Parts: sequence; C-alpha cells; structure tokens
Amino acid sequence: MGLFRRNKNNNKPVIRQIIDLIPPHILRKVIQQHRSDKGCHKYKRYDQLVALLFGQLCRCSTLEDISVGIGASKTYIRDLGLQHSPAKSTMSDGNKKRDFKVFESLYMNLLTYYSHLLKQHNYRQVIEEVKNKTILIRDSSTISLCLGLFDWAKFRTAKGGIKIHTQWDEAMMLPNLVNISEADIHDRKGFEDVIFPKGTIIIEDKGYWDFSIIKSRIKADNDFVTRIKENTVYEVVQELELPDDKDQHILIDEIIHLTGQKAKKLKIDSVKFRRVVAYHEDKNTTIEIISNNLDWSASTIAELYRRRWDIETFFKLLKQNLNIKTFVGTSENAVKSQIFVALTAFLLLELLRRVTAKGQTAFSNFVEKIRICLSFYLSLDYVINQIKPKAQRAGPKQATLDDVVQPTLF
Repeated sequence: MGLFRRNKNNNKPVIRQIIDLIPPHILRKVIQQHRSDKGCHKYKRYDQLVALLFGQLCRCSTLEDISVGIGASKTYIRDLGLQHSPAKSTMSDGNKKRDFKVFESLYMNLLTYYSHLLKQHNYRQVIEEVKNKTILIRDSSTISLCLGLFDWAKFRTAKGGIKIHTQWDEAMMLPNLVNISEADIHDRKGFEDVIFPKGTIIIEDKGYWDFSIIKSRIKADNDFVTRIKENTVYEVVQELELPDDKDQHILIDEIIHLTGQKAKKLKIDSVKFRRVVAYHEDKNTTIEIISNNLDWSASTIAELYRRRWDIETFFKLLKQNLNIKTFVGTSENAVKSQIFVALTAFLLLELLRRVTAKGQTAFSNFVEKIRICLSFYLSLDYVINQIKPKAQRAGPKQATLDDVVQPTLF
C-alpha cells in the first residue's frame, strides 16, 4: 500500500508530507476533546504541533532554532500550513500552559488508526507456540535532568530525572501505553493496575517482580514471563527433561512452588510455576526466568523473555534519533509535550520505514536520510527509495546573475 505519490517532485516539502500523515479528522477530534484551541486566536494546536515536530525531525536544541528554521522563508511557512512562523516567547508560553494530554491522545489515536498497517508490516519472526496471542512487554527508561532547572523532577538529593514507563505491543512493535513520572517512582508502580484480557502474555524484567502483581496475573488468567529475583524462596517440585538434539542454550527446566512468607500470605504458595535457566551467549551469562505457563516449551519461554530486548532497542533508538534528552522547556507540561510529540514522530517515521521503504533499512540510517531532505520539495517515495549514497552527475547549468557580475568580498 502506498501512502503518497510516487513521482519525484512535490509541491510540499518532505516535512509537510510527513505531517500530512496525521489525518485531519484525528487532529480535530483530540483538539475538541481537550478543548485545546479555546480562547486561542493565533498559536493554535496545529501550529504548536508543527513547531514541536519540526524541532524533533530537525533535532533543534532550542526554541530559537525552531523559530529561525520555520521562519527562513515565507513560502516555507505557507507550505507548512501556517499563517506565520512562531515566536520564541509564544512557543515557550504554549509549551508551559497548554495541556500535554492532547499530544498523548494524538499519539494513541494515530496508533489505533495505523494499527493494521503496522501489524501487517511487522517483520518479527512468529513464535509458533504463541501465534496469534497478544504479547505485551513492560519496561521503563530514565532520563536525567538538572534539578536546578527542572525542580519538579526530584530524583536524588542533587539530581533530577524522569522515568518513561512503557508498554510495548509486540504485534505493532510500538508502545501502546506510556506514563511519564518522576524518576524515583519504582517500575512496578509506574502504571495503574490494568486488567488484561484472558490469555494475554505479559513480559517484564525483575523490576516488576511483585507477588501482588503475580497474583493479579493469575487471577486474570494471563500468562507472564519475567526474571526471578535472586532472594526468592522456592522449592523444586519436578525437574523436566531437556531435549538432547535441540535447544542447547536451555540449562534448567523445572516446576517450582514459591514458599516465602509473602507467597503464603497471598495464597499463591500452592501455585505451580516454571523456572527456566537459559544461557546468554552474547553476554556469557545465565538468565533465570519464571512463568506461570506449564505447557510451553522451555525454548518458547526463553524466546519470549528475549523479546523484552526489543523495548530496550526502542528506547535506544528514541534517544539517539529524536530529542528526549535535551528539552526546549523546563516545565513538567513542556517536557511531557515534547516526549509525546517525539513518540508521534517515531511512529510516523517507523510507519514510513516499514510500509514505503523497499527492503529493510536501519532506523537510524533511515531517519538521517529523511532529516537531510526535510526541506526539499521531493516526494517521500523518491526520497526513501531513489536517493542513494552514490555519486550523482550535476544537472545542466542555468544562467544566473553571477554569470554576469562576479561579487567581490574585499
């Protein structure tokens, strides 16, 4: 499926074509839902969205960079769908006072709108034993901040920070739930209690290891896969045989009971769990995994836990390619607005990379090519698929004023 025209030239710059991937009816809906443009006459939500997306895609580190970049040409301002370029002070006020939740809603609505395409172009290898199951991965990432500037983001005595709690949808390969908190909030408290549909598979690191959470997973008939903490008390009920001819990375597969006081108090001490120990060749270490599913093969449990690294890769790509480590505003609202716009930019770029690019391209390389061409009036299909890192012959020379009068510098 093509998202846009395939000829070379376009009457809109590349960045406007990316912005146009946001359906107008979705933007109108979230603006009306949050009454975001009420009492606003000039710097409307669309203007703010364009400014923040411009900042993300161009990697602008200050509001001045955004203002100068958009205002460089009157034609460019018009072709971005704006009536005028934003002033630095106007953007600062907007980021501080206008609720970030409109950008959160925009991201979630776009994710729903493009969910079919994203799932269709998911290149992850299917795990046959859990085919067609909903797989959710939960993790968080901390971003350090200067406590003197971001005094609301207290972390340690002399250090500030925020934590991005993220739920990763394995089918779409994108976050489908995000919560931004102060960095001192523990991972297991990063989300409100969510009841998942029966059969949902939840993968978490040991930061989420909590007997109360385990009990709620069992009660909701969810399958979970997580790391077991070193101090967890348990007894082995049965050692399961390991195959001789395959899955040599599986070292231990056994059924256990949790026997600690907390497990007994919550009455989960009689529940059977799987404990799988797998060898991690790249890191030359072993990983102890626990699950409440007794039917899957040990290799499936190990592979499910290995999928947790997808969300770590996402955090790395987000930090490397978009602006979520340096902020153009210091208020809590400004920071959260910037992060959700960064997530929206990531979604749109990933959509283009998966759906439009011919052949697999590394996300970082793809983003850099798009960034270089943002102001060119070329079709996205041409930029993505036709521009290559090879020598190109210059076009025919056209007569200019320089051919008649040569300027002198001194």
